Amino acid sequence: MTKVYVPRDAAARSVGADEVAERIAAVGADVEIVRNGSRGMLWLEPLVEVETPEGRVGYGPVAPEDVDGLVAAGLLDGAVRDIGAYLGLVEELPWMKRQQRLTFARVGVIDPLSATDHTSYGGNEGLRQALSITPAEVVEAVVDSGLRGRGGAGFPTGIKWRTVLGAPSELKFVCCNADEGDSGTFADRMLIEGDPFTLIEGMTIAAYAVGASEGYVYLRSEYPDAVAMLRAAIEIARSEGWLGEDILGSGLSFDLHVRVGAGAYICGEETSMLESLEGKRGMVRAKPPIPALEGLFGRPTVVNNVLSLATVPTILAQGAAAYASYGTGRSLGTSVFQLGGNVARGGIVETAFGITLGELVNDFGGGTSSGRPVRAVQVGGPLGAYLPVEQFELPMDYEAFAAAGAMVGHGGIVVFDETVDMAAMARFAFEFCAAESCGKCTPCRVGAVRGVETIDRITSGVDRDKNLVLLDDLCDLMTDGSLCAMGGLTPMPVRSAVRHFGKDFHA
Repeated sequence: MTKVYVPRDAAARSVGADEVAERIAAVGADVEIVRNGSRGMLWLEPLVEVETPEGRVGYGPVAPEDVDGLVAAGLLDGAVRDIGAYLGLVEELPWMKRQQRLTFARVGVIDPLSATDHTSYGGNEGLRQALSITPAEVVEAVVDSGLRGRGGAGFPTGIKWRTVLGAPSELKFVCCNADEGDSGTFADRMLIEGDPFTLIEGMTIAAYAVGASEGYVYLRSEYPDAVAMLRAAIEIARSEGWLGEDILGSGLSFDLHVRVGAGAYICGEETSMLESLEGKRGMVRAKPPIPALEGLFGRPTVVNNVLSLATVPTILAQGAAAYASYGTGRSLGTSVFQLGGNVARGGIVETAFGITLGELVNDFGGGTSSGRPVRAVQVGGPLGAYLPVEQFELPMDYEAFAAAGAMVGHGGIVVFDETVDMAAMARFAFEFCAAESCGKCTPCRVGAVRGVETIDRITSGVDRDKNLVLLDDLCDLMTDGSLCAMGGLTPMPVRSAVRHFGKDFHA
């Protein structure tokens, strides 16, 4: 029987992967269809892989109407090279071969809802290792690995866990912030749809490490496929003894629940997310107290991003030193970068920190999809800085970006060509903040509205120099006075646009 892989990832399904799978299954040959996650080469979706003795051979993109002709030409043999969609061995493709896939090691490789596949490809090794040592030793392994929060803030994950472990309470929680709302980001969704058991395993390790008994995944309503996939995976994990009472015979009791958010960007901020989980309006809490001491329902709570938690099993399975051997400076390990916008080859790239922005945009991304020169790249979501091509040698690490007045954030990279109006992009940053602000603090609530008005005056030529000074003062106020990063980071894209693309404000 020939095994054929067709992704069930939402990106692949949106361009006909379900129809492709149905047509291959209907050819009448001895074929087993496996619905895997996406490899992350989104310009090749739907990507069909055929298992051969040499490895998995790829064809893509494959449209539903192409299937009959491709099968007749020998697609199911996996060795016919004169088919237009033939790619060769998937693992040998330059896009795949240049990566270091740790967090995404199984994404696109396995059936995401197969417990057998999960364990066959190393799943639960991290959990078993964690359960063989003390909770404090697990925490110190995460500290030693250098893992930092992949949600954007970059705070050391192990330090947060150490705080929760030391907090006195009979009830503690682990919360996964899967409210992936940054423009150009889709790694959380792709991991949940392609390897949900790894997230479950990471949260279970976190629960053991800090003494939690209950966990929640706060997931966006805009991700219906991910919601369905994670809920199905949780049910399977319970039936396998990976969740619930006496996990893997260790005596650990921990269970998970999925909560679906209504699409508020502000609920990506950890305290707003906690408010929403408690059934309240998503509004930012003042700090202190920090969630590690008083989080969900006032109890000590671990709050981490999907990628942070999904990386923990690799750290425990392979060792903290092995993970820390990747990266540079204080940015250790790998990061999952997401290429989007006006880019020829969009998708997922997992590689060690230290790769340059130019390598990601030009070598992996292939420049713009329009064929025009790249003019600007926004890194870190809608509140990230706009960087010109002159800064393409900037290494992807937290400190280097901070020194350049930018941030790595969640790893989203959005590409713009020479036709972009950067004054309009700066205006959009304020518009976005005004629409998504929770309204709790005045600098964010009012400052964003005043920012739109000020940029309109600048681009209209009304007291331009005076209003540029006023804009800078407003940015200072929002940065220093806002309660959270929503208002505090909105000036970053605005200032970078003025600094690097000032002529657009004089058009």
